[in-house]
Amino acid sequence: MKILVPVKRVIDYNVKPRVKADGSGVDLANVKMSMNPFDEIAVEEAIRLKEAGKAEEIIAVSIGPAKAQETLRTALAMGADRAILVEADDGVASKTEPLAVAKILKAIAEEEGAGIVMLGKQAIDDDSNQTGQMLAALMGRPQGTFASEVTIEGDHVSITREVDGGLETVKLSLPAIVTTDLRLNEPRYASLPNIMKAKKKPLDTKTPADFGVDVTPRITTTNVSEPPVRQAGEIVEDVDALVAKLKALGVA
Repeated sequence: MKILVPVKRVIDYNVKPRVKADGSGVDLANVKMSMNPFDEIAVEEAIRLKEAGKAEEIIAVSIGPAKAQETLRTALAMGADRAILVEADDGVASKTEPLAVAKILKAIAEEEGAGIVMLGKQAIDDDSNQTGQMLAALMGRPQGTFASEVTIEGDHVSITREVDGGLETVKLSLPAIVTTDLRLNEPRYASLPNIMKAKKKPLDTKTPADFGVDVTPRITTTNVSEPPVRQAGEIVEDVDALVAKLKALGVA
């Protein structure tokens, strides 16, 4: 079985994003970029399934600018077998919407005959949490979202998923779509030998047009701004003073 793992190049989660002076978007100039953390978890889980003998090949795919090759090389260094970059220029790539991404992934998954498409539940740059669900709908495949445990049993995959009320376990027929949550695993660090080997692993380059997908944005961003500065709190002497303050604010 093949596992297709989409990965996205995003601002590193340790970096504080800066808004452009004109409010047109987030400033990406000279900013450290890395693989979306949820996608790292998906790559790690795919590798573990392969190590357990449940999969034969892991294919990493990214939709983005040429620099997204670095993200794919990271996935290859972790243990993916080959990679596909669907290249779009910086302006288009940063505005590619979940539906367009899902259409491209559908074409690749069908072309590759992937048994599982395993992707992060959301990207930390836009927090859309839509691509996996849209892909499942487009392909007519069962989906297991927010996975905190994945177990393959013959022609089915059992997913323990995190919901508001606790944990829910679903059993899906393969092929299926799985989106990963934070508590699924702890991604490994790529070793130096594997980083060197990754440079020789195959990485194909495609374009959205190769799959007949129009990635022109349907949504226009009118303005991006910093969140308002949080006001300082006030220390009160006792419970009575606290209640009086809350009543004055109309909350008690």
